[in-house]
Amino acid sequence: MTNNTRNINNIFYIFVLAHLIFWTLVPSLTNKNLPLDTIEALAWGSNLDWGFNKHPPMSAFFPEVFFQIFGSQDWAYYFLSQIFVLIAFYYVFKFSKEFFNNDLLGLISVLLIEAIYFYNFTTPEFNVNVCQLPFWSLTVYFSWKIYNNKEVKFTDCFLVGLFAAFGFLSKYLFVYLLASIDLLFIYLIFIKKDRKFEFKYLITLEVFLVALVPHLIWLNNNEFITITYGLARTGLEQSSLIDHIKFPLIFLIKQIGLLIPFLILVWLLIKKIKFKFNFKDKKLLFLLAINILPIILMLLTSIITGSKIRTMWMTPFYLFFGTFFIYLFKAQMNIKKLKSFVFGFIFLFFLSPILYSYVSISKEDKRTDYPGKEIAIKTQYIWDQQFNSIINVVYGNEWNAGNLSYHLKSRPIWEGFVERKKLDELKDYMCFDGVCVGSK
Repeated sequence: MTNNTRNINNIFYIFVLAHLIFWTLVPSLTNKNLPLDTIEALAWGSNLDWGFNKHPPMSAFFPEVFFQIFGSQDWAYYFLSQIFVLIAFYYVFKFSKEFFNNDLLGLISVLLIEAIYFYNFTTPEFNVNVCQLPFWSLTVYFSWKIYNNKEVKFTDCFLVGLFAAFGFLSKYLFVYLLASIDLLFIYLIFIKKDRKFEFKYLITLEVFLVALVPHLIWLNNNEFITITYGLARTGLEQSSLIDHIKFPLIFLIKQIGLLIPFLILVWLLIKKIKFKFNFKDKKLLFLLAINILPIILMLLTSIITGSKIRTMWMTPFYLFFGTFFIYLFKAQMNIKKLKSFVFGFIFLFFLSPILYSYVSISKEDKRTDYPGKEIAIKTQYIWDQQFNSIINVVYGNEWNAGNLSYHLKSRPIWEGFVERKKLDELKDYMCFDGVCVGSK
């Protein structure tokens, strides 16, 4: 390892450590309560299953593991979220270094995406979108190894199938990445015929499907509830003809808007905007497949169905945009401008947590201002006045009941919305504001 490589690696580790510290400490110090999606994941985690009413199981599994270690300490779940972000950053860095055979360009690829809203401001809230990040980067990295190496290795195919399954079990929209990579291989093997089909590719599919079997059984037993929920979130049933134009346009405008800080950093790196697409360039084809094609497929979904694409759904889609833009503009990059890029990066790096702190402290009507701990203390006090038993079950929506499940020392299991039949099965119970706690 040369001194230059060692120095760049050190800069990367300093960067991710700083990111980890800032984005764990800032929400821990400025928020009074965990965000909605994190509480929701913890509610599901208290009663782990192979799926839930809104999402597949992976985003509930990891918070529950952390709860078993740290209990109801808010900082731990901000820390968990950043671990997922940093794993994604690491594999973007690793992929980019190998892709360019240049450590500096690998580092810049990661620093660029730090400017994207999804990888700073929204990261404190551990949810299905954040949960996808490491699996998205890992799937791309090992797909690249299959794509780039002359010999297809069993381990690479196995790992692609495994991480693809974990990503899909985090959120179904992961399928947009998988479809894009599959389309690239189909194009090269059957249309362009630049590549031979190998039976080792089927290992990926086999591992993927085997890993999904428990969830698919759960889906069938629960009337495909997560799929119907996802379709309902798109507003598909209420869509009109104008929605096939309106929603895709809104989608495009939002994507351009959230990329503005990123594009400013790119501009600080290059002399002039000049590039050309060479579709015989295999590296470019791969970058188009993992960056642009998933967005095009998402846009086509909106155009064809008239469905609304929510901005946060795009969280993992931009992980490799830094690599993509550097590859496009590598010839125009001005290393002398690196100083201005560094200043721009540092400014944005500190601006995001400052803005987050300001919003968190100045606005008092957010979910993170909810007095979850105080309500749990009052609930426990009232319970103790009436019963000698332990609260071990809670009913209600994921937010109110989920907060009680998280904050009560007995860690009651969340069992969904309350039904008279369920209450009759309890030894003791009491209800208030649509929430019921009880003892079985």
